[in-house]
Amino acid sequence: MPNPGFDASRPHVSRVYDYLLGGKDNFAADRAVADQMIAALPAVQVGVRAQRDVLGRVVRYLVGEAGVGQLLDIGSGLPTAENVHEIAQRMDPATRVIYVDNDPVVLSHARALLADDEATFVADGDLRDPAGILAAPAVRDHLDWDQPVGLLMCGILHYILDEEDPAALTGTLYRALPPGSYVFIHHLLDTEDPATATLQDQMRAGLGRAQFRTMAQIRKLFDGLELVDPGVVPVSDWRPGAANPGPSGHPVLQMAAAGVARKA
Repeated sequence: MPNPGFDASRPHVSRVYDYLLGGKDNFAADRAVADQMIAALPAVQVGVRAQRDVLGRVVRYLVGEAGVGQLLDIGSGLPTAENVHEIAQRMDPATRVIYVDNDPVVLSHARALLADDEATFVADGDLRDPAGILAAPAVRDHLDWDQPVGLLMCGILHYILDEEDPAALTGTLYRALPPGSYVFIHHLLDTEDPATATLQDQMRAGLGRAQFRTMAQIRKLFDGLELVDPGVVPVSDWRPGAANPGPSGHPVLQMAAAGVARKA
């Protein structure tokens, strides 16, 4: 159960995201924010599902093609169908996965779900404190820091404001990674579409923070790393599969970018 200081009246992005995916691990405050987002942009749930889909494609690339045997998922959110560890360990059962989140509901559910899993762990951490993440026992003790790590930041960096210096935060994490590691970023885009501005305003009003960025600004977050083909592109263009809808059918998919880069 959540800790005694937990306040269900305060919405949290993980639970809002859960509701948008059709989950049940959310509260009235979370649903209110999500409903406002749906009212502002009815296709937002298409975008959320696309975010989940590209995460799966990235995990399959990292484990299946790049041969990465350990993943650090920051801002992992609530357990849902096709979790990172399920996809990764289906390809290689030895893959280690560390989930990091700061929502007590996420932590409670994940720990219960993974209690008997010897290769998947949960850590309490916040991207705004990268040193704290790196020092967390689950992260420090269960990753082999002599071997490449896949760092996943899916749908989390657009909640980091410019004044919080996202480049410095991610740089702290990048520098700690062993050579041969990979970094994945999914980020909402600052476009000229009025719907984008409306969605950002709704997220700021409901969650207290949102910072959409241009494609060029997102590329800068990979500074010092080698982008993997096809680079930073709209989510539906990052190594799409036959089952993934194209941007022509769903314009909302042009409102988010994804990219993967390697640390030499």
